Amino acid sequence: MTTRAKLTVYSALATTLAALCMMPLLTTRGWLTHALLVIVVLAAVGAGLRRSPLHRWTVPVGQLLVLLLLMLLGFAGAGGVLPGPSTMRVLDQVFAAGVDDIQQYAIPAPPTAGLRLILVSAVGLIAIAVDTVAVTYRRSALAGLPLLALYSVGNGLAGEHGSWVWFAVASAGYLLLLFAEGQDRVSRWGRVFYGGTRDSAESGRVSPGGRQVGVLALAAALLLPVVLPHWDAGLLRSGSGGSGGKGSGGGVTTSLDPLVSLEAAIVKPTNAELLTYSMTSELAEETYLRTGSLDQFDGTNWKLGSTAVSDLPVSLPNPEGLRKSDFPRIEGDFQVSDRLQASWLPMPYPATSVQVPNRSDWKLDPFTRTVLPANDKAIRGLHYQVSALNVRPSATELRTVGAAPQDIREHYTALPTDLPAEVAAQAKNLTAGASNDFDRATALVKWFTGPDFTYDTTVNGGTGSNAISVFLRDRRGFCVHFASTMAAMARTLKIPARVAVGFTPGDSKGGNVYSVTGRMYHAWPELYFAGYGWMRFEPTPSRGVPAHYADTAGAPTTAPTQQATSAPLTASAAPAPTTSTDCTPKQRQLGECGPQSKAADRATEKSWLLSGQVLGTLAAVLGLIALLLAPMIWRTAVRRRRLGAGGRRGPGGGGPAELTDAQVLAAWDELIDSAWDLGIPPDESRTPRSTARRITEEAKLDADSAAATGRLALATERVLYAPPGQLTAEPLAADVRTVRRGLRATANRTGRTRALLLPPSSAQLWWRISDAVRAARAAVSDGLGRAAETVLAPGRRVLSRRKRSTPES
Repeated sequence: MTTRAKLTVYSALATTLAALCMMPLLTTRGWLTHALLVIVVLAAVGAGLRRSPLHRWTVPVGQLLVLLLLMLLGFAGAGGVLPGPSTMRVLDQVFAAGVDDIQQYAIPAPPTAGLRLILVSAVGLIAIAVDTVAVTYRRSALAGLPLLALYSVGNGLAGEHGSWVWFAVASAGYLLLLFAEGQDRVSRWGRVFYGGTRDSAESGRVSPGGRQVGVLALAAALLLPVVLPHWDAGLLRSGSGGSGGKGSGGGVTTSLDPLVSLEAAIVKPTNAELLTYSMTSELAEETYLRTGSLDQFDGTNWKLGSTAVSDLPVSLPNPEGLRKSDFPRIEGDFQVSDRLQASWLPMPYPATSVQVPNRSDWKLDPFTRTVLPANDKAIRGLHYQVSALNVRPSATELRTVGAAPQDIREHYTALPTDLPAEVAAQAKNLTAGASNDFDRATALVKWFTGPDFTYDTTVNGGTGSNAISVFLRDRRGFCVHFASTMAAMARTLKIPARVAVGFTPGDSKGGNVYSVTGRMYHAWPELYFAGYGWMRFEPTPSRGVPAHYADTAGAPTTAPTQQATSAPLTASAAPAPTTSTDCTPKQRQLGECGPQSKAADRATEKSWLLSGQVLGTLAAVLGLIALLLAPMIWRTAVRRRRLGAGGRRGPGGGGPAELTDAQVLAAWDELIDSAWDLGIPPDESRTPRSTARRITEEAKLDADSAAATGRLALATERVLYAPPGQLTAEPLAADVRTVRRGLRATANRTGRTRALLLPPSSAQLWWRISDAVRAARAAVSDGLGRAAETVLAPGRRVLSRRKRSTPES
């Protein structure tokens, strides 16, 4: 391996090892595979460009273009197959979403497309910087600066999730890069620096003393922090992350924006079991597991507005707005699996008491009744019990409630100033015939679950004003869109509303035991009704379970609505009775009863085969395959042209008996290249006869192949040395094929495979391309020189005349 190839490999390895420090930033590690692939591709591109006759500065430019192409193929497939304005817009949107995710998430964050784009592109840029400095410009010591920047940012963001291990592996990668360059420098210094011994001069290796210094420096960097005084911030260890909270319980770390985390889980659902629970209530299959609610809408996101948290009490405070507490109780026993790594505590609403092993690991937001983890390990493997109220008002009771208190209305009907006017206009049109808040909410649910809207997880996420506007226009989305939009529309109607997040009811495992998987992540709106508090509504079609009061809200309102879109509930929202007596509300909502099972889901499925991302990836794979097969394809085409395959006149083909000089020389060239492909490189210093003898002896050809080689050499010597006009009549194409069969018979399997897939003689193609590039550069340089001379010549002549006309002083 050449020195430059070694430096290329070690620079890529150093970048990979430094990038490992960013593993704790996301909850999954899949992005690291993507980043490793990008590093390998960029290293290969750099190696190829450095072998070209181009200027050195073009190498990082080419790598940047390839990095952009990889990002477009990996993250902007929805914009089309080929790079263009549409793909650039999609990539910009994904990047902007990633920037928003950085502001909303704590560590570890979910693997959203935006965050993965930022991490992979950052690693790619560092890989280009390291490759440029260490390999293209041979300054390996300076490559430590981008590696240090990558480690510092990654470890700084990781906070308490960081480790000295990442520093050790990153430093080891940098030292390997330095040793590789040192080996190259020493090999070019010569024996004078080694005391004149031949062995040391030819070894080309760094002395053991140099390696010992590097290892000792790394060990000192790792061990000194153990004995030195501790600082809260530094390169190897940074302060703990997390958001501080006010209250008696101190600070609390939240995983991140729960809606963004929810979007990532919904777009890529899994069947992994997150938790199991047993519940005494007969309504267990209709009971949602609520992790929390988001009460503040700023036009960009729905988020948890409260910053005051307290220690988790044994008995939770009375639910907000609930006048009485003599409702039946729901008792649940929950067991969380290790797959649920970051979450607020899932509970039925409204919970009255929570029993957990370590209460200090949890904090309570009393305003939204959200139980938040105090550290990122609190939820993993947790076993806890919850007691909750089974609040079951009827539709009639909800229609006749009084107005909400003034402070509730002010807080939970606040809207951003940039909310599109169409949101309020649409809400008023849909509820024009309703005379109370419950019927207005029911009208919104009917509209969302009607035929005008489609459940679709392929659309872009988001809960801001722009996302709501796009959702109302396209009428496609998933639960986050339905919940956030209905809550915003309810607020325009002065109905207190917020967005709840959590899980839909689990699947029964028998014996009152239920299982919750990654496919049950969900969001829904909660609306406030005086005397009963926050009540759940389900606007997402074909998902979730309608609340009992909404499922039986068939009584007419005091004034019929005039909107055609507010038609009676469709099967997805209020399914008709089926022939099965075992059909639960959840099965009816999902369309799993009777012959129409899952029809709604099938109607919204899209063919993944035609998606832009799949087609873009397929195009990239096909392009890579074509690049790998290019030597074989070019070599086959040259052979066919030389020997006259495909109907062209060639040596020994049909037509006149005599061969031209060009045909004879083409046959000889094919013999030389065939021997080269099978391990006998050409030697231009030899005559044709000497070359034929060399090929025969080194390949140990049989008698027929040796005789064919001799005839080819004799015909070539006649062309080169005989008087002009003497034509050859031997069937040279057949002789070339005979020699090729003899060469292949004596070669091993590896040699035959290499001759087919990666023939060494295909290097001539690269030489031709390099010659063409050099000629083009020379032509451009000459043209620019002539153009500059044409422009500057008149001025020079004027200056020359003035100089001659000026008398000498």
